[in-house]
Amino acid sequence: MSQENMIKFECMVCKRINYFSRKNKKLLKERLQLKKHCQHCKKHTLHKETK
Repeated sequence: MSQENMIKFECMVCKRINYFSRKNKKLLKERLQLKKHCQHCKKHTLHKETK
């Protein structure tokens, strides 16, 4: 994946970066929020996009 389109998802409970993805930053200006499974918390938690 190209580095400029890469985004990181951070768990809001334990504050660890668990997932990487990509998005079109020209079309989507706001940060993404997804419910994903955190390996460290061992449950589904809210993950927000970080810088």
